[in-house]
Amino acid sequence: MILRSARLSLEPISPDLARRIVAREERPGDDWHREYPFEDELAPLSTLSAAKPSTTPFTMYLIRRADDGQAVGGFGFFGPPGAAGQVEFGYGLVPSARGAGLATEAVRLALEHAPAWGARVAVADTGVTNIASRRVLERNGLADVSRDDALVFYRRDFASR
Repeated sequence: MILRSARLSLEPISPDLARRIVAREERPGDDWHREYPFEDELAPLSTLSAAKPSTTPFTMYLIRRADDGQAVGGFGFFGPPGAAGQVEFGYGLVPSARGAGLATEAVRLALEHAPAWGARVAVADTGVTNIASRRVLERNGLADVSRDDALVFYRRDFASR
């Protein structure tokens, strides 16, 4: 299922598509930004490429801009909810797509659907010095719950919203 907002779509990445992204085997209609994929996404995409096809919505997604159709980043759940209903997620945009609110919108779009799919809690972390990413999480209702020297850990309970 493709999730859509006014400015972007989140398109599920199948194992075959993940393999093609890692190998940079672009086909007509893929429209990957020249900076995509970025280094942080290669390991999760490689893992997904080796997985069996699945219909779970708790997967990785391309972030595609609506105005030009380019895939400029990714959003990914790290698996389906655990026994406590908790899902972890991450996201990223190519450098040239940052600063326009697309990450905030992508996270919002995914988290709007997560409770209907069975998630009760969403968690994420980001670098202490990554102020832009921290703001993305805070704008999406995640609260700073702990930190260490390198990371800030965030949580959002869907039942309390």
